[in-house]
Amino acid sequence: MFMVIYKNPLYYEIAFSFVNAEKQVDLFEKFIKKFSKIKVKRFLDIGCGPSLQLREIAKRGYEAVGLDSSSKMLKYLEQKGKEKGIKIETVKADMIDFHIKKKADFVFIMMGTIGYIKNNEDFLKHLNSVAHSLRKGGLYLIENFTLDWLNFKPQSWTMSKDGIKVKTTYRVELKDSLNQIITEKLKLEVNDRGKRLLLKRKCDRKLIFPQEFLTLLKLNNRFEFLGWFTGFSKSRYPKRLSKSSMDNIILLRRN
Repeated sequence: MFMVIYKNPLYYEIAFSFVNAEKQVDLFEKFIKKFSKIKVKRFLDIGCGPSLQLREIAKRGYEAVGLDSSSKMLKYLEQKGKEKGIKIETVKADMIDFHIKKKADFVFIMMGTIGYIKNNEDFLKHLNSVAHSLRKGGLYLIENFTLDWLNFKPQSWTMSKDGIKVKTTYRVELKDSLNQIITEKLKLEVNDRGKRLLLKRKCDRKLIFPQEFLTLLKLNNRFEFLGWFTGFSKSRYPKRLSKSSMDNIILLRRN
């Protein structure tokens, strides 16, 4: 079921159109000003999907690169860029093992996408791929790293655009506590001007606990841990977390 939703970029974008990309990129720039050791001209979005963020980044005059394993998502993103008169480069690759020709100055991964890496070995490979793709002194921002794994509450919301209505239901269930595996269920109920569709996705994800993450980071030895910060909905400025929150950002800097 995994690819059913991801093969429909328009409905996927509408479902998550509550994202305020302008506010998010504003915060990117504030993180850069405070923590980056290099000048930032080139951004890389890992697991980019339709990436409202890259569109805003390109609009501001930066180089924008989107990496995803889905050809349909990348084609859709390129088309959206052309419609707005902006250039977005795309790279079709798996986020665990990838290479880009020209290194980025700032790398980011959004909406908990980091959780689709299924084991620690692959997570270390992912960090190596990011390190190879990011200039020294540049930042790697990870959004919505699962911290509060004891409180998975079902969520449902409805978004509309151009006569298309999408009701989204998101649910997470514990599958295997010994191996830290959860099952994620996502359902989109689409009303496309009278045409009704039901799109589903079900997949397993691995939780990486916070101290486990720090140990893996130390083992990788390619990044400096700068901290956990409040997420985009909580703050317009880099603000460190005072307690566990599902809405959070991890910030790393390339050694």
